[in-house]
Amino acid sequence: MVRYEIAFTGQLVPGAQLESVQANLAKLFQADAQRIALLFSGRRIVIKNNLDAAGAEKYRSTLLRAGALVEVRDMAEEVEEIELAAPPAAAPGDVPAAAADAPAGKRLKVLPRDEYMAAFSEVDAPDFGIAPLGEDLQDDKPAPQAPPVDLSQFSLAPAGSDMGEIKPAPAAPPPDISHLKLQE
Repeated sequence: MVRYEIAFTGQLVPGAQLESVQANLAKLFQADAQRIALLFSGRRIVIKNNLDAAGAEKYRSTLLRAGALVEVRDMAEEVEEIELAAPPAAAPGDVPAAAADAPAGKRLKVLPRDEYMAAFSEVDAPDFGIAPLGEDLQDDKPAPQAPPVDLSQFSLAPAGSDMGEIKPAPAAPPPDISHLKLQE
């Protein structure tokens, strides 16, 4: 059985407004603005996978009505694989720059291992080297300092004092109800 995935790259239906499409998708996915902004980052984001043909078409048509162009892809489809070329053969006296123990301040010389890395061979980068096994690479943190607090304006109250509590107001006199009578 063929399974499909739905992917979105931020493309809109021609004539659709970005704000309305974002609002439609927020309502559709019940998502906040931050998650919707991730959908429009330009990267290919898989929204749903492992769908049958009917489910994939339902998602595609719903998202199309919301204003978003999505890609429906067969999950069994082969992804293009890139085969890297073999690293160039080093001369007997050559030592790779990453393995050489260079003195501090020396610049790193990168030997390309393939076509892709050849693009980075002319990069001027410092040679940081490799620390010995077990060495602590992080600087020690200074001991925390207590903040300077001026407490000279405060004093202690004598034992048994009320510490400035608000005293309750005296109770009001009861109301005069002598003029009231009960009738039967």
